[in-house]
Amino acid sequence: MSIRSKRKEEHLSLANQFYEPNKPNSFDQMGLLRPALPEAKVDLSSIKTTMFGKNVNAPFFINAMTGGSAKSFSINQAFGKIAQQAKIALALGSASILVKEAEQLDSFLIAREKNPDGVIIANVNAKTEAMDAQKIVNELNADALQIHLNTVQEIAMPEGDRDFLWLDNLIELRQNVTVPIIIKEVGCGLDQATIHLLKNEGFELFDIAGSGGTDFAKIENARNQNDLSYLETIGLPTVVSALMAAEEKVTFIVSGGVHNPLDIFKGLCLGGKYVGISNVFLQTYQDQGEDALLQTILAWQKELASLLAIYGQNDLTNLSKIKHYFDLPLKNLIDQLS
Repeated sequence: MSIRSKRKEEHLSLANQFYEPNKPNSFDQMGLLRPALPEAKVDLSSIKTTMFGKNVNAPFFINAMTGGSAKSFSINQAFGKIAQQAKIALALGSASILVKEAEQLDSFLIAREKNPDGVIIANVNAKTEAMDAQKIVNELNADALQIHLNTVQEIAMPEGDRDFLWLDNLIELRQNVTVPIIIKEVGCGLDQATIHLLKNEGFELFDIAGSGGTDFAKIENARNQNDLSYLETIGLPTVVSALMAAEEKVTFIVSGGVHNPLDIFKGLCLGGKYVGISNVFLQTYQDQGEDALLQTILAWQKELASLLAIYGQNDLTNLSKIKHYFDLPLKNLIDQLS
């Protein structure tokens, strides 16, 4: 097993080890004003939408997690089947490994094979050359490409990059990759200045990936001989990052610490067009199996449709108009950063 594949297997193991199903997040400090007389009914069609030109049954999806190892193959095989059955999008983990280890392609391609007509999103790091990124998109027949920004993870990673001069290459990727590009954080949150800068450079779609879910600083710190645990505290809460993206008036995905359908609903109310879920789905699959994850996703679709009815909504169009409020600790943080 190569060093890169070994690292991906370690990430999966440590994500399981550090998983906290009841971990507090910023969604817990957000409330929504509910009408006692909603004048609406539960209808699964109310949550249907489109994603990169394809119809999906829900605005939430399986977000980037894995690929590039033997264990990744079986996970992506299951996720591809589940995404096809539930008719939701699937984002794959970083495929940058394919630039140097083309033999790992099957661990990503299996998801497309199991979901030939659905939405598949590829993922690469910010240093991947445009030609290599386009090749990966072509090989996976990907509908979009996530480019992840993960400086905190790289510093915590013993073998991580120390060169974060990425902007020129990001522009090169935007100019040459033929599918929509998503700029994605990995659990530390996108800040407003970065969103503003990249918006001015022509980027249109962002995945804020705030803190509150999988903590890659913690995962990499467990692989590091030095104690860099202080890096585990510097992430931007998901709700705060979402408010910043909304302020910039960009199209964005909400992810980071999404635990349940109410968190999904809150993410949509914050202005997110879609909501990504990673570790909850991964751990459900690893602990309970493929069918349990499928049933969880189908149940979440019904529960999200129920939440729309509770809040008097017949579709996804006007969720951002629902009044929301914040507990004082979160409101104080928002006020300080505004």
